[in-house]
Amino acid sequence: MTPPRLRVFPAISRNRDPQKYIGELMRVAEFADRNGFEGILLFEGNDVFVEPWAMAQHIMAATTRSSPLIAVNPVYMHPFTAAKFVSSLAQLHGRKVYLNMITGTAVSDLQGLGDDQSHADRYIRLGEFVGLMRQLLASPRPVNFAGRFYRAHHLQLRPRLPAELMPEFLIAGQSEAAQRVAKETGCIKMQMLPPDLDRGLDAPGMNFGIFAREGREEARQAAKLRFRDNPDDRELLVLTMENTDSVWKRHLYAGQSGELGDNGYWLLPFLTFQADCPYLVGSYQEIGAKLKDFAAKGLTTIMLDMVADETEMQHVCKALAASGMFRSLSPSWPGLSRHPHLAPRSKNVDARDKPGHDDQRGKR
Repeated sequence: MTPPRLRVFPAISRNRDPQKYIGELMRVAEFADRNGFEGILLFEGNDVFVEPWAMAQHIMAATTRSSPLIAVNPVYMHPFTAAKFVSSLAQLHGRKVYLNMITGTAVSDLQGLGDDQSHADRYIRLGEFVGLMRQLLASPRPVNFAGRFYRAHHLQLRPRLPAELMPEFLIAGQSEAAQRVAKETGCIKMQMLPPDLDRGLDAPGMNFGIFAREGREEARQAAKLRFRDNPDDRELLVLTMENTDSVWKRHLYAGQSGELGDNGYWLLPFLTFQADCPYLVGSYQEIGAKLKDFAAKGLTTIMLDMVADETEMQHVCKALAASGMFRSLSPSWPGLSRHPHLAPRSKNVDARDKPGHDDQRGKR
């Protein structure tokens, strides 16, 4: 019997230089493609330098296996448009994509866009978005849909998407509204790494970063050198907290310290605006054992915050490999074998945050 495999999506959450944005994402995407990751997470928001659908096409054209995880926010497009993008990428590359369904961005951005829906109503809209999009992708007949936010009359997407190329939907919100919609729509529910590690895992997906070395103390020392505490960086996070209604962010921010716990849980990268989630710090074997424990409790999917550095990414791979739950993909990609005329082109392609802006991942 083949052991279960963790699906891991690298996320590069802190790139504020538009000149380096594309090149950095491409380096990480190509590394991920070579090393068995599912596909890179692509953010959405007013201050994201390149629209994630365009970036997904760029990445899929330059890789052979990558299935990007694309953030989708109803404030920016209609469900038919998103379904059309999914269908187009499937026809071009013979690969599925994953969709990270989000509801918000910075409060100031929502105001600028004229979106005055409440937090709860944005999730009602998100549920309708997922429902209509799924019908458009799967139905062989025109779709009729009557919701509060979306209506469709004999709307049809052509061609119908093959079942094996249907996208999977993730919801990373931590609020009651987010949890309800994830359950009602059958989306993969995500959560943050819990501080105690051993309790509180109640979702198939988790969001955290990994900082690993051969030995425990070596990892802890190197992590503190990489992520330094700085009052100016903490002030950047304070500014974002004043411009968000994000439940997950407030949960992390409330009453937390930047101390590196004995169990490896570390929130300092988040508190200093260097990451959007907690980190797990330790030796390859420690982290591998913990990942194996998580998988035994039902974990299948990881959004993994990573430092966009080749050496650091190799350390992460060693920790993932130590779990026995992460391995390289087969050289023959099923989607491509079914669509031989859609073989991707190989290209060498030569990027995200402003102080005061909310996180683009939108875990509300």
